[in-house]
Amino acid sequence: MVLTLVNQSAITLSLLEWSSLQGFLAGILSSLLRQPVWWIPMHLFFSPLLLLMLTLDISPSWYLLAFAALLLIYGKTFRTRVPLYLSSKDANIELAKLLPRDTAFSFVDLGSGCGGLLKNLADSHKNGHFHGIESAPLPFLISHLRNRLLGSPFTLTWGDFWHHDFSNYDVVYAYLSPVPMEALWQKVSKEMRTGSLFISNTFIVPGVQPYKSIKLNDFSHSTLFIWKI
Repeated sequence: MVLTLVNQSAITLSLLEWSSLQGFLAGILSSLLRQPVWWIPMHLFFSPLLLLMLTLDISPSWYLLAFAALLLIYGKTFRTRVPLYLSSKDANIELAKLLPRDTAFSFVDLGSGCGGLLKNLADSHKNGHFHGIESAPLPFLISHLRNRLLGSPFTLTWGDFWHHDFSNYDVVYAYLSPVPMEALWQKVSKEMRTGSLFISNTFIVPGVQPYKSIKLNDFSHSTLFIWKI
């Protein structure tokens, strides 16, 4: 009976209707599997939009250009599985409260993106030395230009933070993904000085309880997790 209904539907449904049905079912499954909420619209609209793109007479050069732009923005995300996340205004405010006002300190942002967080913290804490590490070309270029043109007192390194020594920093901040957190904690525990702080935006270290957490009132309702070494 099911096969009969499918065969009959195949006659009456258009390709667009089939793709919309597929997207609808994928969206429901995404919700049932409790995937992140932003996955649901992706599942809903992926197939219909793909079909729409196939109907347009778009030069392959545009697809190549789009791929190159994504590569410049996200860098080695396909290997690291760490996308570009930008720290919210609330994260900036709460981090500023955690940093000392009177004593000198050093701060590093692992995956510093476009440099917005570093600029804000460096402008409000003249007693700190701020450094960013970024591997994606376009965000690094933006942060470099921001640093040079606006005269913000922070330094930058283009590269992989896994090859960077954490022992020189009082505060290490990361806004990465769940994937590297366990390995990152091993590096942090090995290299950071006693009494220094490791702060992760949103992503917890598996099996390691933070000594403090701060709920943020931002668009993603994220949390700052803080470990004292």
